[in-house]
Amino acid sequence: MSSQKQAQKHDTAAQLSVRLDKWLWAARFCKTRAIARDWVQAGKVHYNGQRSKPSKLVEVGATVRIPAGFDHKTVIISGLADKRVSANLAQNLYDETQESIDLREKNKQARQLSVFHSPRPDSRPDKKQRRQIIKIKHQD
Repeated sequence: MSSQKQAQKHDTAAQLSVRLDKWLWAARFCKTRAIARDWVQAGKVHYNGQRSKPSKLVEVGATVRIPAGFDHKTVIISGLADKRVSANLAQNLYDETQESIDLREKNKQARQLSVFHSPRPDSRPDKKQRRQIIKIKHQD
């Protein structure tokens, strides 16, 4: 009996058609469907290397490029869901490509190095330092 239920679940998952914005929400890339729709409409999400509409039906094996903070994630869809699932189950809906992981790690290290070489001072200049700055600027 349980094998029939599993087979039935597998068949319904294979027949499931899910919109791109709904899949992004279900896979927990966005907090709301409205945000997912806005990302897709703004062209921030690329489906198989191209801009698409929020109503695009996703397929297993498709590549999706999604913004993630300062970087982008490139994932391959490995499962479909039309309802929001727990974080553990949501991670089973996609596989991030190794190139994406390597690029995000490289960008993270570059950002960390740039923090040490920031042109911004640690604090505002005090009164004496401000006088010196004004004096240097007006030495014409």
